Amino acid sequence: MNPEHVTELGPGSKDRSAMQPYGEGLLALFEIQCKSPKPDVLTHCSSFYTPPRYNLKIVGYSYLRAMRFAVEEINNSSTLLPGVSLGYEMVDVCYLTNSIHPILYFLSNKHSVVQLHNNYTCYQPRVLAIIGPDSSEAAVIVIPFALNNRERFPSAFRAISSMEQQIVAMLLLLKEFQWTWINVIYSDDDYGRQNLKLLRAQTTGICVALQETIPVLRRGQLFSEDLQGKIRAVVSKITHSTATVVIVLSLELTLQFFFQEAVRQNVTDLVWIAAEAWAIDHTLYNLTDLWKVGTILGVAAKEITIPGFDDFRVSLAGGDNGQASDQNTCNQVCDQCLRVARDIDQHLRLQGERIDFNVYSSVYIVAHALHKLLDCNATGCHKRMVYPWQVGHMLALRIQAISVDFTLLNKRINFRENGDTPNSFEIIQWQWNQPYCPFKKIASYSAKRQKLLFNPHDISWHTPNNMVPISVCSQKCGPGQWLKPIGFYSCCFECIDCESGTFLNNSDPYNCQPCPTDQWSNARSQDCYPRLVEYLEWQEGPTVALLLFSMLGLIAILVMSVIFAIHSHTPVVKSAGGRMCFFMMASLVIGFLSIPMYVGIPTVFKCMCRQTAFSLCFTLCLSCITVRSFQIICVFKMATRLPKAYNYWKKYNGQYIFIAVVLALKSAIITTNIIFNFPAPILLDVEDDPSIVVLECNERDNLRLLSNSSLDMFLSILCFYFAYMGKELPKNYNEAKYITLCMTSYFVSWVAVFLIRSIYQGVLVTIFDAAVVVINLLGLSMGYFGPKCYLIFFRPECNTAAYFQTSIQSYTMRQD
Repeated sequence: MNPEHVTELGPGSKDRSAMQPYGEGLLALFEIQCKSPKPDVLTHCSSFYTPPRYNLKIVGYSYLRAMRFAVEEINNSSTLLPGVSLGYEMVDVCYLTNSIHPILYFLSNKHSVVQLHNNYTCYQPRVLAIIGPDSSEAAVIVIPFALNNRERFPSAFRAISSMEQQIVAMLLLLKEFQWTWINVIYSDDDYGRQNLKLLRAQTTGICVALQETIPVLRRGQLFSEDLQGKIRAVVSKITHSTATVVIVLSLELTLQFFFQEAVRQNVTDLVWIAAEAWAIDHTLYNLTDLWKVGTILGVAAKEITIPGFDDFRVSLAGGDNGQASDQNTCNQVCDQCLRVARDIDQHLRLQGERIDFNVYSSVYIVAHALHKLLDCNATGCHKRMVYPWQVGHMLALRIQAISVDFTLLNKRINFRENGDTPNSFEIIQWQWNQPYCPFKKIASYSAKRQKLLFNPHDISWHTPNNMVPISVCSQKCGPGQWLKPIGFYSCCFECIDCESGTFLNNSDPYNCQPCPTDQWSNARSQDCYPRLVEYLEWQEGPTVALLLFSMLGLIAILVMSVIFAIHSHTPVVKSAGGRMCFFMMASLVIGFLSIPMYVGIPTVFKCMCRQTAFSLCFTLCLSCITVRSFQIICVFKMATRLPKAYNYWKKYNGQYIFIAVVLALKSAIITTNIIFNFPAPILLDVEDDPSIVVLECNERDNLRLLSNSSLDMFLSILCFYFAYMGKELPKNYNEAKYITLCMTSYFVSWVAVFLIRSIYQGVLVTIFDAAVVVINLLGLSMGYFGPKCYLIFFRPECNTAAYFQTSIQSYTMRQD
């Protein structure tokens, strides 16, 4: 019997013998023909009717011819397997899969007996290698997905495109057009479930809006109303889904009823992404009004032209014609198909040689393995027994010198560690306006680089103005908007504006990041910008005015110190406090010298000086004025009433003890404030202008300011009290109006400080703080020492002991 005869080892077959391969043998498992279909039973796919009553599958027939073409090329080659004739058998597995019988047939010997051996290395089945099945469903049964495990199944290799890489190509297609909201439809079989698992494992950044199963008919099962209802329900859910992209992971036969229902329900304007199982299926392509459902894109094997194969496919096969052994079998002699094959050759040409090359290259792969196993050279090959495991071992070798690695039609053929060949894919589009090019290539995919290369302008979208369809749950947020998830889908979100002072970092679209303290941003910003740092600069007008007044005050107090030193023996100087006046003047000098600490870039030293210098100096002045006022009251009103207490006060220098105690308390307050709030420069925001930040000392704490001023306020109140008590004293000793003026300016200035700090921000507060210091220092200098200097220079007659004695006598007479 001629080896191209086809035998179906089906349940109804009486003749279970098959052809012995001549030479080294191959077994092919293809879908060639099936029983005549009943109207309501699913039994065939992509087929045409051939007399008398058999359906010949177009793709399966093309596989058959591709294998025979490859075998004839190899047998006619003088460089590959010289002197060895490669033979083959072909077994029709039909569509509703008959894979178990062919596998048992392969394992059996020539007596149709499957022998069991402990050591499989010496096992001799009918053939050395199996090519097929061509059906994805049949392949799942014969070669399950677990065969990717090279340790358990080292002899299983895949010459077709890897489904893992097909999924990668699909996802790249989704990302190219930013389709993040998709529907997934898969068949209720191993093919659909396994591919769904692969898809869900890699859908990072893509959300599945709808995931539904298409029911699959089993052998002999009727297309019942229940199945129709399930398909109608799936199509209805797709029509109501907000996603406009549908990935379909199914075999081609199941989809006939599905797409017919989609057309009936008027499903339009969707994008359908086809797996390779149906990406170039002509039966689906020819469905009535299928073009209405939208744009169909698919992942298909890269088309590689096999020279001479188109003519060979419709040529007459030589040899004797075999006969079918029973009318119920699918047996059919190939030359009976010749006329019909020529009629449908145009369909095969339109489909291209995308998948024929897989069969063609598989034959060459086995041939190259045998070439190495038989140690073939230019003159011939060694005659020896070859076992199937040796072929698989040769294909699995990774040693370059002896591994199967060759170039076929400018394509490198080898196997990776997982048993796959590095195939490439093409993204194709179905187009009905060009019947001679139904499957248009729009992109190519390289599995090595995992990148799509295409021109989007080559695609004809079924949309107005040929616009790219949009399939997102939520529209992309604008710049500076963060994503607030809605529900449990990461692709569904609400866009919220980032507030001023924050920005959106592209690495975290779900949170707005705060800007650093020295930077700012407006609302909805993606970046922060450097802030303008403000502080009291030397060249500013207020700074010049402050420094001028402080300089004048410093000069004035130095001049008055010289005057007091020269006239230290006079009554005016003695009545003003004598030696205590020089303590007061020294503290006032230090106070005036501290004004530059408010100008320029704040530092820790400057902040420390601000907090301590003026506070200590001013407290010293107030304590001196207070104790001097107290002493005058004691001399005129209390010395006679409490002579003993007055004597103790004079004997132990009570005035200096009082001043020392006050300074100690003040130092303790200042030290406590420094410990709990160390003075240092800080950056403060300006509410009205976020682009500006004020660099100043951390002195804005009103509680600390109040505690630091509390002792001074207490001393000021005592000054008021003693000034009031001494309002009737001799004129030379009555300084009530001057002390009242100084203390009033002090109270008013510090109330203003609290008020300004609570209302204003920025450099203005620093200016006002420095101005208050200058005002208080000038108030003490001019209010207390100024009148004394006036008497010394302009009223010298009042600066005599006799004048003071006369004033005291007059006061005594009035009291009497």
